[in-house]
Amino acid sequence: MNYQLEINNITKSYGDLKANDDVSLNIKPSSIHALLGENGAGKSTLVKIIYGSLMPDRGEMKWLGKSYSPKNPFEAREQGIAMVFQHFSLFESLTVEENIILGLDTVGLNENFSEEILKYSKQYGLDINPQQVVGDLSVGARQRVEIIRCLIQNPKLLIMDEPTSVLTPQEVADLFITLKKLAKDGCAILYISHKLEEVREICSEATILRGGRLVQSCIPQDHSQIELAEMMIGKKLTELARSNISVGSDIFSIKNLSRKSDDMFGVHLHNISLTMKQGSIVGIAGVAGNGQDELMELLIGEKSSSSDVLSFDGEDIGLMNSHERRQLSMFFVPEERLGHGAVPDMTLDENMLLSRPESEGMTSNGVIDWKTVTSFSEQVISDFDVQTPSSRMLAKSLSGGNLQKFMVGRELIRKPKLIIVAQPTWGVDAGSANNIHQALIALADQGSAILIISQDLDEILSLCEQIHVLSEGRLSDAVNMKSDGLEKISQLMVGGEKQ
Repeated sequence: MNYQLEINNITKSYGDLKANDDVSLNIKPSSIHALLGENGAGKSTLVKIIYGSLMPDRGEMKWLGKSYSPKNPFEAREQGIAMVFQHFSLFESLTVEENIILGLDTVGLNENFSEEILKYSKQYGLDINPQQVVGDLSVGARQRVEIIRCLIQNPKLLIMDEPTSVLTPQEVADLFITLKKLAKDGCAILYISHKLEEVREICSEATILRGGRLVQSCIPQDHSQIELAEMMIGKKLTELARSNISVGSDIFSIKNLSRKSDDMFGVHLHNISLTMKQGSIVGIAGVAGNGQDELMELLIGEKSSSSDVLSFDGEDIGLMNSHERRQLSMFFVPEERLGHGAVPDMTLDENMLLSRPESEGMTSNGVIDWKTVTSFSEQVISDFDVQTPSSRMLAKSLSGGNLQKFMVGRELIRKPKLIIVAQPTWGVDAGSANNIHQALIALADQGSAILIISQDLDEILSLCEQIHVLSEGRLSDAVNMKSDGLEKISQLMVGGEKQ
């Protein structure tokens, strides 16, 4: 059989670590092929080799039957391989057309890119206005810009990394229509995702990596979502279930919180109100860019609100900073890992110390007890299965998913009265997400209140007893899941129903 891309015995090592260990796989023309695996399984390394960002230590690739060894992404794109990254690389102050031109390798001076953009927009159902400023676009529209930028270069293989992580259910459905049409027109797609139900829906084949090695190839529709996850992690998943749903008295409240954003592309918050009880798990769903960042800044004390707006455990905290709120046992996990949740050039031990320098024996009379700090770091590494050689590794050396596990674990082991988590399993594989979810449930069972702000609707639905939707800076009332359910949430997420 003729394959679009053949990968034979690819190996890539970093010191003693084999990121890819003798990996082989074949991608058929016009197929949608899933690449699955835990964080650290070797997916990113393999994709970077395909796209020319890394060179393998050994092994070979063939593209359309001919030897293929790109030295950089430019050479990969010349051969017809394109990639849509998980994190978009767009300039918000420029138009759609200007962003697309900047992303092209060669540009003719007299080319009319607006017509070209509209042609692909119409052909693949990617509704977009070439003259619209990117900063005014929804997340789904921004992804359409990235896809059109790739399609203008006529790719024969499109690599997509976590393409649905920030999309609404309707945007996901629209994306799948586009991908199926692309495949029908002859473009193979390599699809990387932790959302296994989507993989079962759209992918005709799947390759599963574990520990840098290929462990199985399969047809996703022949296996359940749980079976695919267990293939990835090599063990059984724990079923999510609360053992003690017993809520106590009110512990945290927001009353008519409003604030104008300082960012020209930010979102103003309007009259947000919310009450949480001890032992409750409350979720705020919503598409990215609807005020989540602005709300998080106020909740964690990076920006102050007026008095009598935020109350925690009987105290007015609106004017307190993050450190003062932590001292009340109110902890946080921000969405952005590097630079916000962790300092990239500091070790895991140092990042552990930063979040609580005056607690649990880590310091005494201004002197750091590094042995105690390390013991806490090692507890998190062990309990949350953080893949790292030691707690002395720099934060930036960890994969995104492993750093996420460390950040969440760092906060949860202190058993706070309230924890506010943005995107708790962002970029985390199915097994690790299951572990984090279990830890959150166990904490709630012990009486802690948990507020989850997430774009992952499946996550919100599986964990939360009380669900709100944030849209255009306005928070809905709690959705009645029995009478309204998913349909109401979806309407609110896209602004189809006023709160």
